[in-house]
Amino acid sequence: MSEPRLIDTWHLGLDRVIGAWERDGVLVDPGPSSTIDRVLEAVPGGRPRALLLTHIHLDHAGATGTLVDRFPDLPVYVHQAGAPHLVDPARLLRSAMRLYGERMEELWGEVLPVPERNVFPLGGGEVAEGLEVIAAPGHASHHVVYLDPGSGDAFVGDVAGVRIPPGETVWMPTPPPDIDIERWQASIAAVIERRPLRLLLTHYGSTDEPGRHLAAAGAELERLAVESQPRDRDRFLAALVGRIGAEPPELGERTRSAMPPEQVWMGLERYWRRRET
Repeated sequence: MSEPRLIDTWHLGLDRVIGAWERDGVLVDPGPSSTIDRVLEAVPGGRPRALLLTHIHLDHAGATGTLVDRFPDLPVYVHQAGAPHLVDPARLLRSAMRLYGERMEELWGEVLPVPERNVFPLGGGEVAEGLEVIAAPGHASHHVVYLDPGSGDAFVGDVAGVRIPPGETVWMPTPPPDIDIERWQASIAAVIERRPLRLLLTHYGSTDEPGRHLAAAGAELERLAVESQPRDRDRFLAALVGRIGAEPPELGERTRSAMPPEQVWMGLERYWRRRET
C-alpha cells in the first residue's frame, strides 16, 4: 500500500483549511464540488477508484454526487444513517441553506444525488478498501473513522477536530443539527483505545502524536460544553472569537473558515435544548 497523500482543496482560496486524503486511488472525503477539479488533478489517472466518507457534511462529502455523475461505476462507502441523504439530499440541502443561505453555491458548488446502486452502507466493524470501519458518532450521528491496521493511520474526519498547521491548538467544530457531547467523547475514547500511530485530519494535515491530540480534543469539547451551558450566546462567542483571535492571523483566518464560531454556538445551543426535552 502506498503512503496516504493529502490534497489541499484551497477552499475559498485558502490553503490548509479542507484536505482530501488519497490512498491507492481511494479518496477519503473528497471535499465540496466547488474544489473537486483541483482534487482530481492530483488523483492518479484523474479519477478515484472509490470514495470513503467519514460523514456527509458538505465540506467533506459535497462532491460525492458530482464524482459519481462523472464516473458512474464509482463505489461510495458511508454510514448507513447518512446513506439515504446521499441518495436524496433534499433534507441535507434544506439544513445547509439555513446555515449558509445565498452563499451555498459559492461555498460548496453543486450537490447532486448519488444513485443507490453506488452506495455501500456501513455500520461499523466492516473492512472497506482495506481499512477497518469504526462507528464514531458525536460530531454527526453518522460519523465513522477508517483505520489502517497495517500502518496505524486513522482517517478521523471531524472526530479529532481542527488543527491548522503549523499551530498546535485543537479546536472542536460543533455545527448543528445533531451534536452529541457524550457520544463524541465516547468516540474519542474508542479511537484512543485502538492506539493509532497517526491521525489524518481533514482540517488539516496529520499528527504523529495521536494520544496528545485526542486528549486535547476531549478537553476542548468539555470546555465548549461547560462554556455554552449557561446559554449566553454573546458571552460564549466573545470568548471563542477572542481565543481564535489570539492565534497568529494566518491560523486564525483558517480556523474561522474551517470552524465558523457562530456555527459552534448554534450546534451547542441545539444540543442543550435537546437535552432539556
